[in-house]
Amino acid sequence: MKNIFTQAVTNELIDRINQLTPSTQPKWGKMNVAQMLAHCNVTYELAFENKHPKPNFIARFFLKLFVKPSVVSEKPYPKNSRTAPVFLVANKQDFNKEKKRLIVYLEKTQQLGEAHFEQRAYTSFGTLSSKEWSNLFYKHLDHHLSQFGV
Repeated sequence: MKNIFTQAVTNELIDRINQLTPSTQPKWGKMNVAQMLAHCNVTYELAFENKHPKPNFIARFFLKLFVKPSVVSEKPYPKNSRTAPVFLVANKQDFNKEKKRLIVYLEKTQQLGEAHFEQRAYTSFGTLSSKEWSNLFYKHLDHHLSQFGV
């Protein structure tokens, strides 16, 4: 899996995001392109902001035990896989705003680098290695950019 902390991978992802337009159609799924960008931003909101409620102890236990392995592994997500409620985006979104936010998050992640993320806690899964953080960020974004053909 590609390392999201490298400048080359960050540039590649930004180039792919810049290929999207407000009218880009998905190859699968229900979200439009603006909703997908907002959905991808949730991953970074959970990493950098305190705007989503934290799961309770029992939920965190089950998330860590059953969901974490698939999220931080190198195995790609299947098409139309289920998503956690916090990631659901059904309302209208501003394409340009969400695109800009996602690029800013990508640049921030790359600039902070691997050392910043090593053994840093993620809201739902507890402490992650920098490799697990990279997989979490890259795999999710790659999945949805592929969903929209870029």
